Amino acid sequence: MPVIKANSIRDLKNRVNIHDVVIRVVALKKAGSGRFKGLCPFHSEKTPSFNVSADKGFYKRCGCGKAGDTIAFVMETEGLQFTEAVEAISQRFGFPLEYEEGSGGPTKESRSLRQEIFDIHDLAAEHYRQAFLAATPHGEFIRDYWGKNRRFTPELAEEFKIGFAPPEDGGLAAAMLKRQFSEEALRQCGLFFIRDGVVPTLGAIRPRFRGRLMIPIRDHQGRIVAFTARQLELTPQDDPSHEAKYVNSPETPIFTKSNLLFNLDRARTHAGEGHPFVLVEGQLDALRCWSVGLKTAIAPQGTSITEGQLALLRRYHAQVECFFDSDSAGQKASLRFLPMALKAGLEVKFLMLAGAGKLDPDLLFLEKGLAAYDEVKRGALAAMPFAKQAFLPDPATASFNERMNAVRSMVEIALQADTQVARDDYLQQVSLLLGVQPDAIRSEVAIVEKRKFSPGKDAVAPAKRIGGDAHTKGFEEHLLYICLHHENMLQAISTQLAHEWIDTTSPAGRLLDRLLAEVQHNGWNGRESLDQLLETEEEKSLAATMLFQAPSDDDWTKIANEGLRHLQKRFLEPKKQQIELEIASKGAIGDATLPSLLKQRAEITRQLLNPPKLSLAS
Repeated sequence: MPVIKANSIRDLKNRVNIHDVVIRVVALKKAGSGRFKGLCPFHSEKTPSFNVSADKGFYKRCGCGKAGDTIAFVMETEGLQFTEAVEAISQRFGFPLEYEEGSGGPTKESRSLRQEIFDIHDLAAEHYRQAFLAATPHGEFIRDYWGKNRRFTPELAEEFKIGFAPPEDGGLAAAMLKRQFSEEALRQCGLFFIRDGVVPTLGAIRPRFRGRLMIPIRDHQGRIVAFTARQLELTPQDDPSHEAKYVNSPETPIFTKSNLLFNLDRARTHAGEGHPFVLVEGQLDALRCWSVGLKTAIAPQGTSITEGQLALLRRYHAQVECFFDSDSAGQKASLRFLPMALKAGLEVKFLMLAGAGKLDPDLLFLEKGLAAYDEVKRGALAAMPFAKQAFLPDPATASFNERMNAVRSMVEIALQADTQVARDDYLQQVSLLLGVQPDAIRSEVAIVEKRKFSPGKDAVAPAKRIGGDAHTKGFEEHLLYICLHHENMLQAISTQLAHEWIDTTSPAGRLLDRLLAEVQHNGWNGRESLDQLLETEEEKSLAATMLFQAPSDDDWTKIANEGLRHLQKRFLEPKKQQIELEIASKGAIGDATLPSLLKQRAEITRQLLNPPKLSLAS
């Protein structure tokens, strides 16, 4: 982000009166010479306690004693960062800013380009707006479409500056050329097609949007940065995107769709405790919500939500209600949104309508008005209950595999939460909602975490000394080392270590398994028998490395027992988890196999409490 010169910031604060900034948000009454008072915008109160000193350029919140200047007020009320707040004030009051050269931000030329593109979008929005209002057949068509087809009011169109791009629109290009915008700005603004190498003249500039309803897209500071264009009967056949119902502006120097939410500039001033953001699928859904009085509705700019959008949302308010269509696409979008919301630290709920078939927010609010919001809130589901309904809608008839898949899916979602406290709470909910023992949930967490964080087979380099490193290396490798250096323990290990406990995906595991099988079936004739067991160059290198490492004076019996216990636990814990899930499933319907499952669980528990143990001296 560019660095604004300190003297430019000082001049801005001297030139722009804090009264003129605050009064856009707070109704102020004079309370003395140069002083004003109003209701605090940060708290609900009946008696004014918010003081503004126009002479000193400061405000003070009497309730908490917090004070600040013009820039701090804009940062707090609009959720902007420092530079964003300074630029917002600069734009509103027409005060030019100066930036430090070489500050890592845009150059003077690129800043001028950005401002040109902002100006182009303002001019385009007004051009489309006048076409919407024009006393022409096309104007009558688009107003009829807006009022009778979409059933929106003229007042809403005026508030959001809804416009219309005529089918054959040379007027927009003519207006741009008349204003003498630079060629680079015309090429990069996203509103025109201009062939490379062609001078942008009236005949060479082709508008991107023709014969479409135009919805201005504003960033969170309220600046028009792009458009969404809705297909109409008037959309020309030669439109390159004729079949697309909605066409968005391409990304430009002022527009990155993954970092923008439609209507956030308005909704953020209404969101707060008890007034969560309502995330809907499209701009027209958000407009419908606004039209009936639901002022916190927002929509992603495109088909799917992004981490950047959620991070932006989190700056203003952490509570979000997701209200997507109830069709398959809407539900899939909700499930994609859920883990991302938890990762962003958002408190999320999903609005549902009890007993509803296909649920379309636009139609619902059109038919029932704001009362529809109260209706869907009554059926709202929090994060984990929503996930349970999505993954396991009918637990009574679900198969064992369906229950296990539901557990795994919900655990993976819960682990996306941004804090350990939140993760623990969500995991406890998974246990209660699915009727699964906490131990089984913990086992599944271990599996997920191992899959996520476990390094590859070559991630751990061989240690110079095995002794003392038993907790940092694979246990198969420790036991193989013991077998090669302490042949008196080899026979005992072969009787205690079950074949299925060994991970044979690693060279150490494969060689250990082969070695113990040789001992059990053919006996062991010493290290001279080792060569015939080595099948790959990797195994030969591993064996040579271990044989050249001098054994230390560590307690090798203790290390061997630790390895045996770990390998047994690694093998038995997942089996116990599967039985726990099956018990939960069978137990819910009184299955006759329940006693057998309980017996199996008890036996595994007994084995885990009594791991194999060598009694040899080291």
